[in-house]
Amino acid sequence: MGALLWLLVPFVAGAAASAWAWSAGRRDPGPPDRDTWKDLDRFDRLRAVLSTEERCKAA
Repeated sequence: MGALLWLLVPFVAGAAASAWAWSAGRRDPGPPDRDTWKDLDRFDRLRAVLSTEERCKAA
């Protein structure tokens, strides 16, 4: 009986996770993002702005 109880724990955890995902609205996650070059350019611009020495300093 103890072994069946240990098998029941992951089953209940999986059922709870699936119920949470369903209630959170993740029923259809949609297609993956394929525009990685635009994301890379945006990241490079952000990194360049944050790494400049002439940042706005609070008084």
